[in-house]
Amino acid sequence: MSAPPPVPLDLPRPSKAPAGALSPALLFALVFVEGYSSLGAEIVALRRLVPHLGSAITVTAPTIGFFLLALALGYQAGGRIERDFLPRVRANFLMAGALIALGMAGPVVDALFEHVRPALFAYLLFVGGVLCPVAWLLGQTVPALTNLLRHERAGARSGAALYWSTLGSFLGSLSLSLGVMQWLGVSAAVLLSAALLLGVVPFIAAGPPRARRTAGVVAGMIAAAAVALNLWPPQQTETAYATYRVEEVELAGMRTPRAFWVNNSLASLLDASEPPRYTRYIERLRNVLLDEMAYRDRRILVLGAGGFTLSHREPLNDYTYVDIDPAIRELAEREFLREPVRGRFVAADARRYIADTAERYDAIVVDAYSALTSVPGHLVTQEFWRGTRQALAPGGVMFVNLILDQRLATPYARNVLGTIQAVYGPCAVELLFRERAEGNVLVQCFAGPEPGDAAPYRDERNPADLDLLRSR
Repeated sequence: MSAPPPVPLDLPRPSKAPAGALSPALLFALVFVEGYSSLGAEIVALRRLVPHLGSAITVTAPTIGFFLLALALGYQAGGRIERDFLPRVRANFLMAGALIALGMAGPVVDALFEHVRPALFAYLLFVGGVLCPVAWLLGQTVPALTNLLRHERAGARSGAALYWSTLGSFLGSLSLSLGVMQWLGVSAAVLLSAALLLGVVPFIAAGPPRARRTAGVVAGMIAAAAVALNLWPPQQTETAYATYRVEEVELAGMRTPRAFWVNNSLASLLDASEPPRYTRYIERLRNVLLDEMAYRDRRILVLGAGGFTLSHREPLNDYTYVDIDPAIRELAEREFLREPVRGRFVAADARRYIADTAERYDAIVVDAYSALTSVPGHLVTQEFWRGTRQALAPGGVMFVNLILDQRLATPYARNVLGTIQAVYGPCAVELLFRERAEGNVLVQCFAGPEPGDAAPYRDERNPADLDLLRSR
C-alpha cells in the first residue's frame, strides 16, 4: 500500500473550531467595540480632568501612562484565561460599561473633586478606581477571544484581533473628539462608549440561559442608570474644550450679578447696574485702556474670550476675541450677556492665531485659562511672548491676567514673570487682591526695542545719576 502524497506546505491544514466559537463577524465586532470604548474611556477621562486639574502635560502624561499600564496588565490577565472565554468577556464588558457610564458621569467626577482633598487624592481615586479598571477589564478581550478565532496560525489570529481592536481605537478617537464631543457634549461620549459595551452583551450567547438572561437584565439596568445620571439632572453645558454654566450669585456692591463659570472657575461677572459692574480685573483693564490711556479707535486683541465683558457696551474701540472653543460665543450671548458680543470672534488656538496673523494690534490682552489657575503650557513660553510682541503695533501694549500668589514667591510666579520680561524687558506688575493668598495679577508690557541686560548699581561703581540724566 503506497503512502499518501505529502501535503504542500503552502496550503492551510483543516482545523476544528474551538468549542464555543462564535461567527467571525461577531468576534471581530467584539474586539472592535473593545478598542473603541477603551480609547473612548481614556479621552473622556482626560476631558473630565480639565475643569479640576487643567490640561497640562503633568496631568495628561501620567493619566495616559496609568491607562497603558492597566491595559498591559489586562493583556497579561487575558492571556491566562484557560476556559469560559465568552462568559469572561461578557462579564468584563458589563463591569467596564458600568464604570464608564457611572464613574465618568459629570456629577460623579465633580462630587469626587469637591469632597476629596487634596486634588491629588481625588485624581488618584478617579484614575485608579475608574479609568485603570476599565483598561484592565477591556485589555483582556483580545487575548481571550483570540482563542476562538478560526485561523491556523497564532500570528494570524492575534494579527486579525489586534487589527480590529486598533481600528476601533482609531475611529473612537476621531469620532468622539471631533464629532460627538463637539456637537453633543462629553456626556454623550460617555453614553456612547458605555452603550457599545452594554449593547453587545445580549449577543454573547455563551453559558447557561439563566446567566445570559441575567446579563441582559443587568445591562439594561446599567443603561437606565447611565441615562438618568448623565442626562436627567440639570447638566452644565459641555463641549470638547470646556464645561460652562451661568448662574446668579450674591455679591456685596453688585445688583443681581450673574456669573459665567468656565471649567468650574469664575471667568466673568456681570450685574444689572448702570453702568454694569464686572470682575475686578476687567474693570481695571477697562479703566486703564479707556480712561488712563484714552484709547479711541484702537485695535484690541483678546486671547481667551471668557464672558466677552472687556468690550461689553464699549463702542469706542475695535475688539477681536480669539478662543479655541467655537461654541463659547453663542453660549455667552444667549445665557450670560443676553445681547450680541461687541467685536469679532475667531475660533482658534491663541498661539496658532498669533503665529498666522498679519494684523497688528494697539493692545493685546492675554486671558487664557483651562482651569482656575492653569494657563495652557504653550501660552507661557518665550516663543509665545515673542509672537505677541510681533503682533503689536509700534507703541502697543500687552496685558496679561495671571492668578499668582500675592508674594510672587512661588517658582511658577517667579518663572512666568521672568519669562515675560525676558522678551519684553521690565513690565509693570499690579496685584489686585492683596488680602488673598492667590489672586489676579495684571502684567503690563510695552512694545519696543529688544531689552538689554541690566547693569546693577554697586557702591564701588554707581552710575545711577548719569543714567538718570541719560533717561530724561
